[in-house]
Amino acid sequence: MTANKKTRNTYSKMLKDYPDVLNIKLLSDALGGISTKTCYKMLKEGKIFSVKIGREYRIAKVSLIDFLMNRQ
Repeated sequence: MTANKKTRNTYSKMLKDYPDVLNIKLLSDALGGISTKTCYKMLKEGKIFSVKIGREYRIAKVSLIDFLMNRQ
């Protein structure tokens, strides 16, 4: 197993209790309790891919894992 795949599996295990699609509150919690304001800033800057539905953002758990993998 490559290091990249092993890292992805590790992040998947860490986030196993979260649903496949996160809202801003769950994203904040998954990132260690950072503020929702910081989460909104990250989404608007395109650091984490999201979809805006009405007034709310939805973030796929896969997008969060991709973000975490690129932070290394």
